[in-house]
Amino acid sequence: MNFVIQIVIALVAILINQINVLVSLAATPSQVYNPILLPMGKEIKDKLTKSDFPTGEGGFARDYIINLRAGDQIVIDLKSDSFDTIVTLIGAKGVVVGENDDAAEGTTNSLLFERIAKDGNYIVRVRSFGTEPALGAFTLKVTRLRAE
Repeated sequence: MNFVIQIVIALVAILINQINVLVSLAATPSQVYNPILLPMGKEIKDKLTKSDFPTGEGGFARDYIINLRAGDQIVIDLKSDSFDTIVTLIGAKGVVVGENDDAAEGTTNSLLFERIAKDGNYIVRVRSFGTEPALGAFTLKVTRLRAE
């Protein structure tokens, strides 16, 4: 019986969190979703801030948009000294193509290798690991390794 109660409590907590995110988004109608254009092969320097959109998991995320072609083999390199990075590549209809937390043992930077299946616009999402908001400077670069 305790197990069922724990599950119900966990589900209620998740629902409350989602409602809080929706209320937060509804309370700020001036914020419009507008991913930042990400140039291929150029390192950008940016910051994750509280004005970025909430993830629903306690942190914030910043989205970039990039046009990719079928057959592209890319690497997404995300680095920060301020927070533990997670990079996500999102395709059409919000489908996650790939995600990386830690590039290698002993680092909190992210490195994601992907082969693109379809032409189109993709979202590169930058966020911090964990449920506490971690903010700060980062660098991001998408490199085309080989086009077929």
